Amino acid sequence: MNDEYYMNLALELAKSARGQTSPNPLVGCVIVKDGSIVGMGAHLIAGGSHAEINALRMAQGNEVGSTVYVTLEPCNHYGRTPPCTEALINAKVKRVVIAQPFDPDPRVQGQGIQTLRQASIEVDVGVMQQEASQLNEWYEYFKKTQRPFVTLKTASTLDGKIATHTGHSQWVTGDKAREEVHQLRHHHDAILVGVGTVIADNPKLTTRLPSGEGRHPVRVILDSSLRIPDDATVINDGKAPVMIFTTENANVEKKERLTSMGCEVIVTGADSQVDLDQVLKVLAQKHITSVLVEGGSQINGAFLKQHLVNRVVTYIAPKILGGTDALTSFKGLEIEDMGQAFQLGQVTVSMVGNDIKVTGTPIYENKVHPNG
Repeated sequence: MNDEYYMNLALELAKSARGQTSPNPLVGCVIVKDGSIVGMGAHLIAGGSHAEINALRMAQGNEVGSTVYVTLEPCNHYGRTPPCTEALINAKVKRVVIAQPFDPDPRVQGQGIQTLRQASIEVDVGVMQQEASQLNEWYEYFKKTQRPFVTLKTASTLDGKIATHTGHSQWVTGDKAREEVHQLRHHHDAILVGVGTVIADNPKLTTRLPSGEGRHPVRVILDSSLRIPDDATVINDGKAPVMIFTTENANVEKKERLTSMGCEVIVTGADSQVDLDQVLKVLAQKHITSVLVEGGSQINGAFLKQHLVNRVVTYIAPKILGGTDALTSFKGLEIEDMGQAFQLGQVTVSMVGNDIKVTGTPIYENKVHPNG
């Protein structure tokens, strides 16, 4: 077995905790001695033991003189848990192989590697680095920009419609695509919609997986004049926190009533529109590292127009609605020349049931957004 084999196993362990560790990264660890795996672990939940510690516990003393495969540079600071570098040194491991060196957390950034080498532990870096970096792209983006990573999800017919001219939209796509969307909700810290979606569909905005498990994201609603109905499911079911972003023009009494119902109402705009840039800043301050935008066409267009989208995920159903008044995925862009159209890079296409899934990264001013 080579280094890539064991690192791939560590990456699979890390993936198993997707949706559970935010605002911390996904990390997996495998400990190998004399060609045999003696310990495995993953970071399972924020505040819980790190992957290295869980793997060392499984090894039960057999880690002396071993090789440790870990997907991210071990931490080197005291936080909610002690530093993993200290644990590895005390365990007298011989070698540490790291996929993604230089954790972007300013408390680490190469110090973990340096500490291990100073303790005469052999350290090799960069094994399956690209795969490890992709696994934690939301975490990296958040640490570097202090903004949440924004995924914009749409579901449309073959002719680009998201609803009929009457507004009916259930359901555009098939069961498998809708199930995958619930996985996306489970993976993201927050889900964001406009009040128009709440009024039209009265959605739950929760995670409903076939297994019955799944993390409910924080529910974020953009509502410039607080039109949300008092009996809306999203503010009455108590399933997850609700944050409503509004403007200074909002009715004070309605704001107080929503607050008394358990909603957090935040003013981010001085005119008739909620300030999307401020919304993302506030969410970041609340340690929300990723946002899934499932808004209507107006919200989708506004996020894209302001270059606030990191990734687009679109499900295309093999259906045709037609009709000049049927709703489309994006409004408000007002593009006059095909050369001004928003383009996607890093495009992947796959089938989800009978629906086509297209994923891509918007290119803004000749730069692919997350890495630009």
